[in-house]
Amino acid sequence: MSCCFRLCGRSSQPITVAEIQLEESWKIQLQDQFALPYMQQLRQFLQQQLAAGKQIYPRPSNWFRALDCTPFEQVRVVILGQDPYHGPGQAHGLSFSVPDGVALPPSLRNIYKEIERDLGIQPGPSGNLERWARQGVLLLNATLSVEAAQAGSHQGKGWEQFTDTIVERLNQRERPMAFMLWGSYAQRKGEIINPARHLVLKTSHPSPLSAHRGFLGSGVFSAVNQWLHSQGEQPVDWR
Repeated sequence: MSCCFRLCGRSSQPITVAEIQLEESWKIQLQDQFALPYMQQLRQFLQQQLAAGKQIYPRPSNWFRALDCTPFEQVRVVILGQDPYHGPGQAHGLSFSVPDGVALPPSLRNIYKEIERDLGIQPGPSGNLERWARQGVLLLNATLSVEAAQAGSHQGKGWEQFTDTIVERLNQRERPMAFMLWGSYAQRKGEIINPARHLVLKTSHPSPLSAHRGFLGSGVFSAVNQWLHSQGEQPVDWR
């Protein structure tokens, strides 16, 4: 059973290391999507972008990294983002996260600020959130790629339908989870979530433009941990 997402140039040789294999549990959930017309069109678009020499973030091998880090049955919390970061060295496949050694983007600084206010956890210097992902926090962007310095450039190409399917499959899962919907975009994407089954927490986006309109002071991180405890699960270590 193969769900590779292979991008080739004008010749038969791959342009980059762009053959992507999904983590097995997500492969089972999403294998039907790769044969659909929208996914073929998305593949063609990305292939054309790479063949034209466009700089795409994150690197193709990290487009599905959020799924690789957090298998389907291990998802306990979902944090929905919009686009990957479009600056050099920032995006690595996890929403709001940056690799070790990269300066914290403004939204992530506000996320850390709320964690400190809410839980008393002093933030560290790293913005790499993979440690959250390994605890069952799915850090999912709506769009999984972007052209360098061109915010929103890969919107409307098919990624949103793919990630809508991810949210839908999670919503259908019997085991409940917590969805953290920050800002109007994430809240619209999360309209299909059944709040009778799952915990749905809505706040403003943590960006500097909106963080003071509800995100800062929301207590969402302690709320998620209290809910997890009520479900008989270990809390997330948000450090």
